[in-house]
Amino acid sequence: MSTRTIRQRVPALEVTEGAGVTVHRSIGTPALRNLDPFLMLDHFGSNNPDEYIAGFPDHPHRGFITFTYMLDGHMQHRDSMGNQGELMPGGVQWMKAASGVIHSEMPRQANGLMRGFQLWINLPANEKMSDPAYQEFSAGTIPEVTLDGARVRVLAGEFNATRGVINDPSTEVLYLDVALPADGAFSLPLDASRDAFVYVFEGSASLAGDTLAKHTLATLGSGDTVEVGAGPDGARFILVAGKPIGEPVVQYGPFVMNTREEIEQAMSDYRDGKLVQTRASMSSH
Repeated sequence: MSTRTIRQRVPALEVTEGAGVTVHRSIGTPALRNLDPFLMLDHFGSNNPDEYIAGFPDHPHRGFITFTYMLDGHMQHRDSMGNQGELMPGGVQWMKAASGVIHSEMPRQANGLMRGFQLWINLPANEKMSDPAYQEFSAGTIPEVTLDGARVRVLAGEFNATRGVINDPSTEVLYLDVALPADGAFSLPLDASRDAFVYVFEGSASLAGDTLAKHTLATLGSGDTVEVGAGPDGARFILVAGKPIGEPVVQYGPFVMNTREEIEQAMSDYRDGKLVQTRASMSSH
């Protein structure tokens, strides 16, 4: 057994998205352009409505999946195909944009804490122009496992024989929300065939004995086990892993394809009102 160490430490970068929402971005920055199959990780959080109430108005996507996890607050989702959902605290949303979706994510509260994550997951070439799909699950449907003091919410993949609500067949994504008490410990078998990262958003942690501060992402090196310890104030982090796709990534804003020509086609389709080609199938629980 060998412990996966920190390959790269990436402090989150503050950027402005949507209509002026400040987010902490770690994947999708100059320090870490992508971590195959992951294209972007945004951690948004504020208790000041002036910073989030404008939300993320209509914007397009093609060629990848958005995976949104709300920690606090709630967000209304609408898209160009008529799908509509209300993402409440603790809920998750998986949207396969694939051939094309135009959607909005708008806060539905005027005050209080708004906090969560959005992860972009790439699609292989043979899936990029497939039909869109949409899944939404409420907090009560997400399984939780308590093990040796750790509380683990299983959003996707499998942990301790418990399967998460989201199934991402192309990349077999594992997505865990882990809370540890002061000086607590967490261990997970995870072989090096899957790219993986840990992002600490409360307290502090150590990974294979190396300290990891709040708002810091760590990509994982080779090995077959992840070992995380909490600092004196405890820790809360997400642990995400996925099977690399191993294909060229050509990205222009909200379009992620394999060639420059495909990006130019996406831009042309968007300009001509042809980006949305197929209505998404929707699953809500």
